Amino acid sequence: MRLLFTTWAWPSHLYALVTQAWACRAAGHEVLVASQPALAAEIGRCGLPAAVVGHDVDAVAMVRRYVIGAPRPGGGGGPRAAEMFLAHAESMTDGLVALAAGFRPDVVVYEPTALAGPLAAAVQGVPAVRHLYGTDLLARAGNVLPGLLAPLAERYGLDAVDPFGALTVDPTPPSLRPAAAPPAVPVRYVPFNGGGRPVTLPKTAGPRVCVTWGHTMAKLSARRFLLPEVVRAVHPLGVELVAAVSAAQAPLLGRLPEGVRVVVDAPLHGLLDACDLVVAHGGAGTVLTALHHGVPLLLVPQLPDHAGHAGAVAGVGAGRLLPAADATPERLREECRRLLADGAVRACARRLREEMRRQPPPSARVGDLVSAARRPA
Repeated sequence: MRLLFTTWAWPSHLYALVTQAWACRAAGHEVLVASQPALAAEIGRCGLPAAVVGHDVDAVAMVRRYVIGAPRPGGGGGPRAAEMFLAHAESMTDGLVALAAGFRPDVVVYEPTALAGPLAAAVQGVPAVRHLYGTDLLARAGNVLPGLLAPLAERYGLDAVDPFGALTVDPTPPSLRPAAAPPAVPVRYVPFNGGGRPVTLPKTAGPRVCVTWGHTMAKLSARRFLLPEVVRAVHPLGVELVAAVSAAQAPLLGRLPEGVRVVVDAPLHGLLDACDLVVAHGGAGTVLTALHHGVPLLLVPQLPDHAGHAGAVAGVGAGRLLPAADATPERLREECRRLLADGAVRACARRLREEMRRQPPPSARVGDLVSAARRPA
């Protein structure tokens, strides 16, 4: 069987597909991962065959506009995130359709914002499988997305395209799934946070807090990269602090308090097993990796999707959401102190870890992809 995986050029969205793609390869199936030019090298670093389609879209500029509320070129209304998803679909669809015509996949697997995926699958007449990377935040967009895709669908003579595909694969624990989400088959979350050199930390007698801020916020603005402020605020608690950053973020750290351990370009998976709390921005990969280890979270979201993931965590009691406007040094210290002492929050994070461990591994879901390919599109 041939499987075409696709995402637009955002590394964390790619990482969410990697373990399932490798499970398919390990089962003997042919896998190809397609994205815009900017992601081709990263796909290769994940050990997967890459195909380039479309052209790069300045996603950072688009996100920056809807974060700071700047006017859009040419004006216009509608959800700003939807505008970005459509821009990527318009960039990628023609190339993905041409690639699929030559590769002839039996199924197209796409992350939920890569809307060129279901379009190319529909043109090719094969099923599309939606693979989530976190809480299904697009579950309520079922009345918006088909209209958004209608002009592209019409270009290929399609009456309509279902943006939710024939099947949804969901790596989140059941407790984090929205009630309005479409039916999904569960899969165990297997952390993949990039191909950096793993770093593991020894267990300590005292509490250890990991502070990490993903990749997006520093790209938008150094002022929105709150990690240095958080580290300085939490340091007076006397806990061991680990700052997990990328090489691009390291110059933004400034002078940190003595004793803070800075870890550069290390996958989070290797760090969090020995931590007692994660303070972060609310990205899906960070949230699921922390919960995979049963570690509570203090989340300070600054983007709508980060707020969605953070709200889901806080809603079930596995952590706390602190709005960025309220994240003063005093509040950060108080929230960290409270979470480190709260046995109920730790117990909830561990329950979610057990939920995740009970879900079938990616290898068990290969059969579902095969079955989807055998059903009429």
